Amino acid sequence: MLNRTVCIVGAACGRGAPDAGCEAGPEALRRSLLSTQLWRAGLNPVWDAILRPKAGSATTEAVRELCARLSRRVRSIAESDAFPLVLGGDHSCAIGTWSGVADAVRARGPLGLIWIDAHMDAHTPATSPSSALHGMPLACLLGHGEPSLVALMNGHPLAPEHVCLVGVRSFEADEAELLSRLGVRVFSMDEIDRRGLGEVMADAHAIATSGTAAFGITIDLDVIDPGEAPGVGSPVPWGLEAATLTHALAAVGSDPRLVAAEIAEYNPRADADAHTASVAAQLATAVLGAGQARDDRQGVYELEWRYGAHNYDPLPVTLVRGEGVYVWDEHGRQFLDMMSAYSAVSHGHCHPRLTRVLAQQAGTLNVTSRAYRNDRLPLLFERLCEITGQEAVLPANTGLEAVEVAIKAARKWGAKVKGVPQDQVEIIACEGNFHGRSITILAMSSEAQYRDGFGPFPPGFVRIPFGDAAALEQAVSPRTVAFLVEPIQGEGGIIVPPPGYLAQCAEICRRHDILLICDEVQTGLGRTGRMLACDHERVRPDGLILGKALGGGLLPISAFLARRDVMDVFRPGDHGSTFAGSPLAAAVALAAIDVLLDEHLPERAAELGDYFLRQLRSITSPLVREVRGKGLLIGIEFEPEAVSPRLVCEKLLERGVLTKDTHHTVVRFAPPLIVTRAQIDEALVVIREVLLGLGGRLRTAA
Repeated sequence: MLNRTVCIVGAACGRGAPDAGCEAGPEALRRSLLSTQLWRAGLNPVWDAILRPKAGSATTEAVRELCARLSRRVRSIAESDAFPLVLGGDHSCAIGTWSGVADAVRARGPLGLIWIDAHMDAHTPATSPSSALHGMPLACLLGHGEPSLVALMNGHPLAPEHVCLVGVRSFEADEAELLSRLGVRVFSMDEIDRRGLGEVMADAHAIATSGTAAFGITIDLDVIDPGEAPGVGSPVPWGLEAATLTHALAAVGSDPRLVAAEIAEYNPRADADAHTASVAAQLATAVLGAGQARDDRQGVYELEWRYGAHNYDPLPVTLVRGEGVYVWDEHGRQFLDMMSAYSAVSHGHCHPRLTRVLAQQAGTLNVTSRAYRNDRLPLLFERLCEITGQEAVLPANTGLEAVEVAIKAARKWGAKVKGVPQDQVEIIACEGNFHGRSITILAMSSEAQYRDGFGPFPPGFVRIPFGDAAALEQAVSPRTVAFLVEPIQGEGGIIVPPPGYLAQCAEICRRHDILLICDEVQTGLGRTGRMLACDHERVRPDGLILGKALGGGLLPISAFLARRDVMDVFRPGDHGSTFAGSPLAAAVALAAIDVLLDEHLPERAAELGDYFLRQLRSITSPLVREVRGKGLLIGIEFEPEAVSPRLVCEKLLERGVLTKDTHHTVVRFAPPLIVTRAQIDEALVVIREVLLGLGGRLRTAA
C-alpha cells in the first residue's frame, strides 16, 4: 500500500471537449466521499489545489496555459516524495499531468504510462473530425498533435514502447494508424473479452515498467460501461465493469514504481445519483494500492471520521496534552505550536494562573444566564473598556456571535439614529474578509466555497477591495451605516494593508457619519504587538469585536464593544445568549487580561515578531513569494505552481512544528505570545530544512 501523502490536484477544464460539463468534475469529486474513502482505506489524502483555465482566452491557449501550470504543480509534488493524484475535467489535462511527471523522473530514466480509455485520444489537428483537444492528448505526449501542446514535453516525448492503451472501443482509422506506426500497444475491448482484463493488465504493466524508471496510470471514466458510470464526458456503449477494473488496478497499484495517477472526464451534470462519483472513488482507492486500514488509523481517528461531520480537514496528528508553547500527541511526540488555535491560545497552553482561576470559579458558580446578575461580569465590562477605550460591552461566546451582534447594532443604529429606512441600510465589507460562517456573515464573504449551496443570503452588504481607502470613499452612499473591517486579514492570507489605511478609513467614516467597526477577533489582545491592531494607527473605532485570546485558551469568550450611543440601541429582549457573560467566562477573561498585561505579552509580540519576520525574510527560496505580517501574526506566501502550502505544513509536522495553511497559498505562523527567541530559532531551523527538502535551493540573503 502507498505510504506517501496523496496530493490531489483538480484540473477544472472542459474547454477541450464539446461538452464543458467536465469542468465541474474536480470540485464535485472534492465534495464527494472520495477523500473519506481514501482515508478509510489507510491513505493520507490532501487536497492540494483545483486549477482552472484563465477566462477569456481562446480554447487552445486556455488549455495550454492550464496544462503548463498543472505540469509544474505535478512535478513539484512528485519531486517532494508525495504522490500526485490528478482529477481532470476533460482528458486534455493529461498533457499537463504526464509532462510534469516525466520531468520529475527524467533524471532516473523514462516514464511508462498505462492509458485506460474507451477512446485512443491520438488525433492530430489534421485528423480530428471535431477539432476537440480532449481527443488529442496522447498524440501530444508522444510528440505529435497540436504544436503548442506538444511543446509542453520540452523535447522529450514519451517513448511509444513504454505506452499502452487499455479498453479502447471507439476510434478513427487515422488514430489507429498513427499509434500502430509509432508502435504503441493497444488492448481493445475485443481482446479484453477474449483474454480477460487481468491478463491484459499484466501485459500492460510489463510494457509500462520494462526499461522505465517509473510508470503512471491515467483513467478516462468513459472506459466503464455507461450503465454503471453515466456521468462521463463522452459515453460509449459497452465497456468494462467497474468491479473488474477495480480488481485489475489493485494488482498493479501495489507496485512501488507507480508514481502518479489520473482520473478524468467526470461530468457531474450527467450523474444525478452520484454513482459515477462513487466509481471514481473506488478506482482511485484501487489504483493507489489501498487495502486494510493502517493500525494508526484506528481508535479516535476512526471514530471522528465515522461519526463526525467532515467540515474540517485536520493535519494527521492527534493531540492529547499541552503546556506553554508545546503540545504532545498520543505517542508522546512533542510539537512546537506555531498556530496557537488561530490566536486563541495566545497565553500558551494550560497557563497555570488561568487554569487556577478556571478551577476556582468552576467550584463556585458557573452559569446563571443573564436573567440574573453575577459578580464577575461587571468587573469584566469595566476592564475591557479600560484597555480598549470603548464605553460599553455586550458579551458573547464566539467570534462569529460577536460579529452578528455588531451587524445588529450597526443596522439598528442606522435605522433608529441615522434615519436610514430599515430595509435599505447597507454595511460595507472587504473582499477576502473572514468574519465567520453564519448565513448573514456569508452574505459579506467573497470566498466561493463558504457560500456554495448555502444561499439565499440576506441583502444589505457591499464589498470593496481591502487596503484601498479610495474604494471606501467611492462606495459610501446615503444608505451606508457602517464599515466592517479586519485591521489585518488573517484567514484571507495575513494581508497587511498599506500604512495609514485604517486612519484614512476612520476619517472617511467620521465625515460621512458611518460607524467604523473593527473585527479584532484574531488581531486583538496583543497579537500584532499592540493591545489592538487599531492602536498602530491610533484609531479608536466606533465598534470593536474581540474573541479568541479573551478566553485564555480555555473557553470560547467574545465581546462586542462600542461607544455608548451605539450600544444604547439595544433594549431588553433585543439580543441574548444563555451562556454569554457567565461568571465562569467572565472570571477567566479577567484573568486572561491580567496575564496579558502582567507578562507584557503585547510588547513581547512586537519584539519577537519583528525578529521572526526579519529572519524569515532573510531566507531566499524560489518556493517563497512573500513574507508578511505584524507582531506574531505572520504568513509565508508560496508560489502556487511550485509547492502546496498544505504539503509544507505536513513536512513541518513531520519535523515537530505545528501550523496551518490558509487561502491555498499561505502558511501562517502565530505562536503563543509567551514564545521565546530560542523557540523561534528552533522553528526557523525546521522551516529552512523543510524548504530545502522541498527543492527550495536555499540561501540566506546578505
